[in-house]
Amino acid sequence: MTDVNNLLKKGVTEGVFPGAILLAAKNNEIDSFFSAGRLSSAPGSLPVNKDTIFDLASLTKPLATALAMMRLVDKGKIGLDQPLSELLQRPSLKEKKKLTPRLLLCHSAGLPDWRPFYLELIRYEEERRKNFLREKIIEEPFFYHPGRNIIYSDLGFMILEWIIEAVSGMPMHRFIQENFYSPLGLKRTFLSTEGSLGRFRREDYAATEECPWRKRLIQGEVHDENAYALGGYSGHAGLFGTAGEVLLIMKMLEGHYRGERDDFFSPGTVREFFRCQYLLEESTLALGWDTPSPLDSSSGKWFSPNSVGHLGFTGTSVWMDIDQNITIILLTNRVHPTRKNEKIKKFRPAIHNKIMEEYGRDKEYA
Repeated sequence: MTDVNNLLKKGVTEGVFPGAILLAAKNNEIDSFFSAGRLSSAPGSLPVNKDTIFDLASLTKPLATALAMMRLVDKGKIGLDQPLSELLQRPSLKEKKKLTPRLLLCHSAGLPDWRPFYLELIRYEEERRKNFLREKIIEEPFFYHPGRNIIYSDLGFMILEWIIEAVSGMPMHRFIQENFYSPLGLKRTFLSTEGSLGRFRREDYAATEECPWRKRLIQGEVHDENAYALGGYSGHAGLFGTAGEVLLIMKMLEGHYRGERDDFFSPGTVREFFRCQYLLEESTLALGWDTPSPLDSSSGKWFSPNSVGHLGFTGTSVWMDIDQNITIILLTNRVHPTRKNEKIKKFRPAIHNKIMEEYGRDKEYA
């Protein structure tokens, strides 16, 4: 994997990202584990290492929110096609009352992609902000008729956090910690809260953006502005973690998918969440996950159709090919010092292709 390591280092020298971790595993064993670059572009910044904690951004969706939904569905607490009117006990959900977890999980619930809620949220006391946010989403007009289009939406995953909280009777960060991260022995993977900020040193984190809104370098606090205004996380963002611990989550899921274990959920539940839902013919979305698109996939050109993955805005990604038993985790801070750097879009599939070619790609998937 020398060529792969060299390509990762080239990503630093060509300004794709200041620092990165690349982990590739085959047959459930780590095959390559490379680091490159530094925590930030500041003079004297420390090198990235295998224990560096990254802001995983939208990997929160599959690795936290979808995990929690899997558990609640598996336990019969939630039905994937159960309407919100049965899941959220409140006087009126207006036109949102018929939305279902399935529509929310595969970004087909009629909601827009994003709204700058943080600009209004910061005017309220922190304990009132999530209720305010939820009212705003209820009032938000549908962007399209639910089920008839697909628009990747943070708002849908904000509602999913609400569902998890209402059904489980506890905040999502506690539910995830008690049901997954603690049993898996994860030490450096967590949803950002006020209590998590002091657990690690600033230099344990990869820096993200020189935030134009907060007017400071973001390092050790969530990059996403809406998540920050909500106390550190919501259903769409706020997860921090390391490449090695992301792999432990993926291995757990793959073991359930293959029927080799059933301690967290039944294998059928994981298979359903990993299945492309095809709500629209051209859709590649599963439940909280993506699958490879036929053209220009971020996974590159060698992952089999029976693969799942997801991207994070900060420059993170995970892809797992179930048929070929290969998992690739790429964690970068490409938004440092600015989110305007989009070189990751070409780099990501290129390094995936290089790894798969090292493994002797299966031409069936070309």
